[in-house]
Amino acid sequence: MTDPIADYLTRIRNACKARHKKVDIPASNLKKAITDILYKEKFISGYSIIKGGPQSTIRVYLKYKGGESVIQGLERISRPGLRLYAGSKEVPRTLNGLGITLVSTPKGVMIDAMARQQNVGGEVLCRVW
Repeated sequence: MTDPIADYLTRIRNACKARHKKVDIPASNLKKAITDILYKEKFISGYSIIKGGPQSTIRVYLKYKGGESVIQGLERISRPGLRLYAGSKEVPRTLNGLGITLVSTPKGVMIDAMARQQNVGGEVLCRVW
């Protein structure tokens, strides 16, 4: 696997389209941080870390409203072949604030509004709406 974040987003996207209640994803610290943000921003209903074997697993519980998934779209922006960095003033907005952009900063992974508020930039990971 060359891009674990793209794999993470694809697993969630596919599970939403198949209307699954949960999806299991191999864990890493970056994926745990992204999952925590998705939970805090109410895109998912919950998650749990399942320990076992050499690598733990993140079990993400998907959220649906009126039969439709709360997550309408996921898009990877920065990728291994083309990294995209933005300063605190250039961090892109998603759908004029209706979605979130995740940014990996020196202060940790955070959403675009938080990065602008704390005046930090970094690698633009993905957009969720």
